[in-house]
Amino acid sequence: MDKTQSKFDPTTTISSEFGIFGIPLTEEESLVTLVPVPWEVTTSYGRGASDGPRIIREASEQIDLFDFETGKAYESGYFMREFPQELKDMNDKYKEKAQELIGLRTSLSEDTARMDKLAAEVNAACEKMTAWVFDQCKSVLKNKKLLGLVGGDHSTPWGAIQAVAEEYKGDFGVLHIDAHADLRKAYQGFTQSHASIMYNVMTGDKRPKKLVQIGIRDFCEEEFDFIESRKDIRTFFDMELKRRLLAGESWAQVCQDILKELPQNVYISFDIDGLDPAFCPSTGTPVPGGLSIDQVFYLFNEIHKSGRKIVAFDLNEVSTGGEEEAEWDGNVGARVLYKLCGWLVKTNQR
Repeated sequence: MDKTQSKFDPTTTISSEFGIFGIPLTEEESLVTLVPVPWEVTTSYGRGASDGPRIIREASEQIDLFDFETGKAYESGYFMREFPQELKDMNDKYKEKAQELIGLRTSLSEDTARMDKLAAEVNAACEKMTAWVFDQCKSVLKNKKLLGLVGGDHSTPWGAIQAVAEEYKGDFGVLHIDAHADLRKAYQGFTQSHASIMYNVMTGDKRPKKLVQIGIRDFCEEEFDFIESRKDIRTFFDMELKRRLLAGESWAQVCQDILKELPQNVYISFDIDGLDPAFCPSTGTPVPGGLSIDQVFYLFNEIHKSGRKIVAFDLNEVSTGGEEEAEWDGNVGARVLYKLCGWLVKTNQR
């Protein structure tokens, strides 16, 4: 079968624990493979991100497959791998340890031995998660599939970005959509904190040639100084974008400036809290302001029109907020994921 032209009856659906969007194709038959990562060990405020892949998967079957912008890209096939229960169990175990450590630090505890032990255990668990993600994503790329990762908190895609860096020998840029800069070094003592993902990406051995951030509106002085010190980082702060729009510039003009900073190959790292919290009220660390979903989808279209290629993506921090369900968040997350899959296919089929 020609994997880029696989056909099926879109009125046929499957009821399965796995798969995505009700598309009745196996991983072998599909062009896009999605890796779910139910992990939120180092989250520092809200909770429920480890359920993100599940609520996205559950909401996905209500989406109409034909898309005004990406057409019938779905015919190439999208497949989500099995939820890794062993990883979820490890997440639940070490999240408790991480929360204990955060509590000890907050209370200014003098029990340094206990804190050092907890930090070492949590950091070792996070390293195992990243190694697992790296292996999963390497297998996707080895199979000549297009890669998407569905987290989880925003620490989860480091292994994916490392795998893409190996595949493309660093010849790509990361488009980072987020409310936070995520450039803190070992935030709260966790070397792979969700707040440290882009610091790790940009200081690691396997890194992209450029980091372009948009929607950033919550960051510390250390992160701002780090941005200013690096020529390979360009941050479009949310207030900067809003001032331009309020002064009369169009979003189309802003997008052209964003595109100028991106190389030919683009990896999209999408933290759902980059959107206005109206779209993601249950996400772990919501921040007022942010992008509309229409602005993000417009930017995706402009990436395609510019001739650039989306080489892979991740979507993170879609959350239940600690409740059993978060229907609206799952709905929005599924629709963002569907657009990402569509543009991933379209930009690789020129």
